[in-house]
Amino acid sequence: MTTELGPPHAAGDDAIPVDTAPPGGAADLSALPSDTARPGGAADLSALPSGTSTPPDTAAALAAAAHDRTATGIAAAVSRRIRSGALPPGTRLPTVREVARELRVSPATVNQAWRALAATGAIVARGRAGTFVEDLPHLRQAPAVGRYQRLHPHSDNAFRIDLSRGTPDPALLPDLTAALRALHGDDRIDDLSATYLGDAVLPELEAAIRADWPARAERFTVLDGALDAVDRLLAAHVHLGDAVIVENPCFPPFLDLLARLAARPVPVDVDRAGLLPDRLAAALAAHTPVAVLLQPRAQNPTGASLTAQRVRQLADVLSDAAVIAGVTPMIIEDDHSAGITTAPLRSLATRLPARTVHIRSYSKSHGADLRLAAVGGPAAHLDPVLERRMLGPGWSSRLLQRVLLHMLTDDTARARITEARTRYRTRADALRKSLSRHDIHLPRGDGINLWFPVADENAALISLAAAGIKAAPGGPFEVTDHPHTDHLRLTIAALPTHEIDEVATQLATAATATPTYRRIRRP
Repeated sequence: MTTELGPPHAAGDDAIPVDTAPPGGAADLSALPSDTARPGGAADLSALPSGTSTPPDTAAALAAAAHDRTATGIAAAVSRRIRSGALPPGTRLPTVREVARELRVSPATVNQAWRALAATGAIVARGRAGTFVEDLPHLRQAPAVGRYQRLHPHSDNAFRIDLSRGTPDPALLPDLTAALRALHGDDRIDDLSATYLGDAVLPELEAAIRADWPARAERFTVLDGALDAVDRLLAAHVHLGDAVIVENPCFPPFLDLLARLAARPVPVDVDRAGLLPDRLAAALAAHTPVAVLLQPRAQNPTGASLTAQRVRQLADVLSDAAVIAGVTPMIIEDDHSAGITTAPLRSLATRLPARTVHIRSYSKSHGADLRLAAVGGPAAHLDPVLERRMLGPGWSSRLLQRVLLHMLTDDTARARITEARTRYRTRADALRKSLSRHDIHLPRGDGINLWFPVADENAALISLAAAGIKAAPGGPFEVTDHPHTDHLRLTIAALPTHEIDEVATQLATAATATPTYRRIRRP
């Protein structure tokens, strides 16, 4: 348990994590309240804080400076006014809608310009107070380090045991070479490479995946992995200042993606069965989110999996919010470990199919380099993604789709997936049992990760490093700045059986390790 020897942080600081700024020194816009959202993703930031000495700039003044009325031109015009001193630090900017009205452009265009300015550190949102010119933005040069980079920093491979990766055991993946060899004589392969106009998803693959999809999906596609799917959905539907409910702790790349969009992550605590219904209800009422982002089983990092009862509870909470307050956020489910989890799939799509986009990744079960994830959900949520994608890559490689189809239907590959699922559960159970002999009792989660509580994150990492063991820090997973307990994430996927007892001993030592210096957490 970390001891805070500095002054207590101010109320509300937990909602404004300082390390959520996107790469490039983006301003922290996490404080923007949900009720400032306007149609088209515009943000109403008109409230002037008490005690502000610098008067707000006017939409007319900005419009006069913007000769090019594209998002690029608007951003450049504001940037010029900041550099010239016409917009000194502390100046409150007019609302997106005011600027859009003055320029006679879409609020989405101004929103894009505001987001670009935020990414350079030129402007910052301060909750209900409004959006302001940042102090000395020209000095902000060093790019911020994202959570995912902090989770996986460049380091040497001197550790004899690496529990930090969050990846499967390569020895338990299906044989990719065998799959490619089996397809060697398939004449359909040449047909796949000959056209730009074929189906984006192989019909045979779609049929195989839909056979056990959790609910009927109005639209169905294949994208380049689960993160690609989440990224595209957020980019299509989430705008500057929008609130998005996330699990706490949360998969770090989700938080990085939201930071790049200048959206506000709203943390909701989880237990062994997933999101807590009462906390979800409170977040829906307080923040009016546009999306809910969750992992339905083997949640990374806790291993939590939704139960049938919890699905009913969460669906009731979401339905009540829609009726009472008109809050109908898009629901994004990332089933990232399908195939290697022991928990049955429970999905909100079974109760809220018109609002739920379900994602099933095959990276951990069949191999990361396949870069494939199936995505199904309502047309209203997926059509914008599919239309935008046609202007870029268009589709995921149909050759790789053919490889995945072979692996999903081949008896040998299916047996390997079953073996991997059993081995991962056995290794996790063995480590939990060994830890229990040190009076450390962890809940039985699912998947390849354990969420391990420690007295002090840094001291625990140092203690393990001295024993030649590398673990992932828990900080990047925490949505709030001041978690009640420090943690490490441990990936047991490739943990050798003969090392389990020794690893448990070292973990027990690390769990109680304390820093040798006085640690002061700033507010």
